[in-house]
Order: sequence, then structure tokens, then C-alpha cells
Amino acid sequence: MTYADMFSKVKEMLMGADVSGIHEHLAYQFNITGEAEGIFYVEVKNGQLHVEPYEYFDRDAMFTCTAENLFKIADGKTDPILAVTLGKLKVEGNIDKALKLKDLIKSRKTGKKSR
Repeated sequence: MTYADMFSKVKEMLMGADVSGIHEHLAYQFNITGEAEGIFYVEVKNGQLHVEPYEYFDRDAMFTCTAENLFKIADGKTDPILAVTLGKLKVEGNIDKALKLKDLIKSRKTGKKSR
């Protein structure tokens, strides 16, 4: 899988999230290691979700993992907190905001609004 393939798939998966209930600014950078290596960011701003293939320097949190682990997390098959515990996901930055990734993923999967 190439970086472009991975990014396209992740963007498609995440763009289904309902961020209307998130009233704060969230900015995450993802560093993908191994196959499909690259960087992209996810931002929630003014009730809109943005997923772009760039580095984000003013981020709240940075996540590092393989594309395979990212897909499992985005699909809801792997809990992000468990992934950190197992060493499959590395998190740096604001932990409180990083924990909101789980709400973002859950809103995509179930269609429920985040708080």
C-alpha cells in the first residue's frame, strides 16, 4: 500500500464523523511508520472536520503507528487506549485532547454526536 492509498482510505473513513458536537479546536498529527509511511493531520475547527496530507506544527497531540494499526483503530476494532497500552500507538502532547480521538472515531462508527 502506498502513502496515497493509505491517506485516501483514512480520509474517507474519518470524513464520516459527526463533529457538530465538538465545540473546541482539536488538531492531531499522525505519523505513519512502515508501509505507507508518511504524515497527515486531522483538525476539528468551527464544527468542521479537515483531514489533510501535511505536517501540523500547532497540534494538540501527535500519534505514531503503522497504517494497519491506524485502520484497526479507525474501524473501531482496536481501542486507542488499548493500542497505547500494547505499544501499537504512541501518543505525544495534550493527553486530554488526545483522548477525544476515541469520541471522534465513535461518532463516525455509530453516527452519534460527540460531547
